[in-house]
Amino acid sequence: YRSADKTIEHFESKFPGEGEAYRRFLADWSPFAKTVKDVFLSTPSPFELGKKFVFGKAIQGDWKKALPMILKPYGEVVDHYFKEEKIKSPMVWMAAQSGPPPTEPLNAPFLLWHPLYHEGGAARPKGGSGMLTQVLQRQIEHHGGKVFVNSPVSRFLMSEKKVTGIHCNGIDYTARAVVSGTHALETFTKLLPSEHQPEQAKSLRVGNGFGAILRLALNKPIAYKAFSGIESRIALQLLCENRQEVNRAFGHYLKGEPTPRPPIVAMSFSAVDATLAPPGGEVLWLWAQYFPYELQHGHWDEIAPAVAEDILDTFEEYAPGTKASVVGSLFQHPLWLERELGLYRANVMHLEMTLDQMFMLRPMLGMSEYKSHIKGLYLTGASTHPGGGIMGASGRNAARVVLKDLDKKRI
Repeated sequence: YRSADKTIEHFESKFPGEGEAYRRFLADWSPFAKTVKDVFLSTPSPFELGKKFVFGKAIQGDWKKALPMILKPYGEVVDHYFKEEKIKSPMVWMAAQSGPPPTEPLNAPFLLWHPLYHEGGAARPKGGSGMLTQVLQRQIEHHGGKVFVNSPVSRFLMSEKKVTGIHCNGIDYTARAVVSGTHALETFTKLLPSEHQPEQAKSLRVGNGFGAILRLALNKPIAYKAFSGIESRIALQLLCENRQEVNRAFGHYLKGEPTPRPPIVAMSFSAVDATLAPPGGEVLWLWAQYFPYELQHGHWDEIAPAVAEDILDTFEEYAPGTKASVVGSLFQHPLWLERELGLYRANVMHLEMTLDQMFMLRPMLGMSEYKSHIKGLYLTGASTHPGGGIMGASGRNAARVVLKDLDKKRI
């Protein structure tokens, strides 16, 4: 629940002692989570990070006790607070949404910002995430700007070691500043002339994908066998029976295999947004992990139908009758994500979300503050701090940097 007290009460009623354990977890890490949020909304310079984490209120109590916890795998952090696997497994599965598995060191923050869910809940634009881009387009046009869709940029325009515009659809467009929100590899290795491409771009770790999503249109609402009330359709369903399921899935991923019977995050947003489906209908998104982009055997064009069916079969165990109600589907497997969305090797976060590619190291040292190595070229999007997610943080941060430079006539 968005309400921490209601969540604690529910945990306590099902698993005595675990509600109070959750209260301790929130009390210990809410200041840290709020600091992470502040860091996400700021330019990640060493000074800013130090000011917020070291001299701020990120840690309540003894740093010597807190720091080892932050450096642990998030799969171990849950053991410190909880005993019940039915509480541990969904928390671990939620933390895994950024990609790294629960056994990887130094990734505890993926779990420790969990208290933020009780701050503002989980929100989504009415009409779907795509409505956000529609609003942004109207805002740009309201201020006299133009938006070109289906218009790939072929290269940056250069003049005296400065980016002065873009070449798009056979036309040169010049500007005082160019902001690139595409993948870092697209920006550095395709749009820039070879003599201006940074050497560090070759070492960016994109990974091997990690997830896939099956999008379904249903002719009736979902009915979970464990609980069929409206709350079950409104909430995200973290369908992971135990942490071993996540570890098992990651093992298949490392072997270059699609995970059979994968952990799933089920989302039925039509339960709260009637604009998404006709009366009596439902939309159902099933995000599953782990699925490698590069397979040990076979090709995604060949195996995609069988993998999609396995994901649906797995969900059917939780909500019998779903398969029979499907009237439309789209399977966005790793190769589809690269082909259709330009996500290199299907990484929805652009670059691996590991400590060596986060904060002031994203996308690389010296370019983390939304400025590239070339005057006039600025960076934003999932390749920059704080990474992927429909939250607009990198765009907000980059806009502030660009506006400041424009105002001071640095460009």
